[in-house]
This record gives sequence, C-alpha cells and structure tokens, in this order.
Amino acid sequence: MADWRTYSDLARPFTLVAPALGFFSGAVTAIGAAPGEAWSLALLVPAFTGAVMAAVFNAGSNALNQIYDLEIDRVNKPKRPLTSGRMTIRQAWWFTGIAYNLTLLLAWLVAPGGRQECFWIVAVAVVATIIYSVPPLRTKQRGMWANVTIAIPRGVLLKVAGWSAVKSAVGLEPWFIGGIFGLFLLGASTTKDFADMAGDARGGCRTLPIIHGAKKAAWLISPAFVLPFLMINLGTWLGILTGQVVLLHALGAGMTLYGAYVCYLMLRRPEELATDENHVSWAHMYRMMFALQIGFALAYVL
Repeated sequence: MADWRTYSDLARPFTLVAPALGFFSGAVTAIGAAPGEAWSLALLVPAFTGAVMAAVFNAGSNALNQIYDLEIDRVNKPKRPLTSGRMTIRQAWWFTGIAYNLTLLLAWLVAPGGRQECFWIVAVAVVATIIYSVPPLRTKQRGMWANVTIAIPRGVLLKVAGWSAVKSAVGLEPWFIGGIFGLFLLGASTTKDFADMAGDARGGCRTLPIIHGAKKAAWLISPAFVLPFLMINLGTWLGILTGQVVLLHALGAGMTLYGAYVCYLMLRRPEELATDENHVSWAHMYRMMFALQIGFALAYVL
C-alpha cells in the first residue's frame, strides 16, 4: 500500500503552485480590469476555489502522464513512484480518476452569477491533457503538437478560467492575456525535453530536440522567450489591456529582457541542454511564469 509521501511524489507538489497561482492571478486581473470590481468575499471564494481546482487538476495530469510514460521514465526518472515500484499502476489510476473528478466538481462550483464558463473551459483543458498523454492521439509523441497541447490548457485556458471566476470570459482582454501565456509555453515547455532525450527516444516521443537536435531546437523556441512579452506593450498601447499603464509597460519590458537573458543562456552552449540533468533554462522558465503571473496581478490591482 502506497503511503501519503508516495502519492505526494506522484502529484509532484512543486509543479502545483504555478497553476494555482495562475488561476488566482487571472481572477485578480479580472477584478482590476475595466470596469473594476469592488473586492469582496463573494469574489475571493471562487478565486480560491479555482486555485485549489487548478492544483488538483495538475496533480491528476501529472499522474496520468506518468502512467503512460512508464517506459520512458525507467530511463529518465527511475526514482518516481511507478518506476521505483513504490506504487502500482492501479493505485496511480485511482489517484488520477479521483483528481480529475474533483477537478470538474470544483470547476462547477466556480460559477459567479450562475455562469458555468469556468467548468466548460476546464473541461476542454481536461480533454487536452488526455490528448497529450493517452494513445492513440498522444500528442507527446508528435513534435510541435506536444507543445500545443501543453500551451492551450496550462497557458491560455488557465488564465481565462481564472478570469471567469470573476467576470464573463466573453471578450478580447482575457483571451489576449491567455494568448501571451500560451505563446510563451508554446516554446518554453520544450526546456523540459532536452534532458529527457534518451528516454523520449526509447518511448517513441518525437520532441523538438529529438527531431531537430538540441542546437536547432534551442533556436526554434527562442522567440517564445521574447515575442509574447512584447505583446504586453502592444496590448497596452492599443487599449486591449486595461491595467495600470506604467506597470504593464514595465512588465513587458522587464519580461522581454529576462527572456533575452534566458535565450543567451540556451544559445551560448546549446549542447549543454542535452547533457545537464536540469538545464538552468528549465528553472528560469518556471521563474518567468511566476514573475509574469504576479506582474499581471499587480498591474491590475495597484
């Protein structure tokens, strides 16, 4: 019988903070977006409920991915619960099923004004994570399609779902913000693939580093570390983004410079991407997500 520590390892708790923060940041952004909303418990309850939902969803998605990545993880991640034998496939399936069902239940409860937009957005995201991991589609094996099915649920839809916890998601602004996050993850999500090339090749996963090699893949994903953040300045200038103008421009400029620095780290010695167990660019990708989430929230609150 697997203990709670083993289930915690399956959920990969360090990956759960980013989606929870992303949802909550989306809700806070919606509160400050024109026309602004007055802060109240009625707004914060669905925002916190949705943040918990996002964390649970990511835990279920992590577990599902490990079930179908078993042979790959025997090479890349031999200490994980399934590959180390600390947990059975049946136990992992029970965890996944409970997590996904709880995700949909919590999403249903996020219904300000009776609107169920959050539920349907999350339902689409659930399908995307299944498509990513589960055959026969299993886009994880299909090059750029893997990036697309990461960027849509974890980037675009996460932000829009957070927005829907406060206001209707019908409109350009929430989708424009979601697009910024989605375009960033469209390239940045590849940073996790460089160190996993040996196992991914064994499991038939044609990730960008396997298809193009580490050097070319690094060049291909580099624009995703710069161009999405220039959209912040463009959206502010066009009036699409309705947060504090100075802070939004500062966020766009700061994230662009940060992204350019990460590009430098990747491109100066791209061969190290495939030899380092966790290249520094992977850690910076997470830090950039945190900075962007917090930056948007502050730009709409202050």
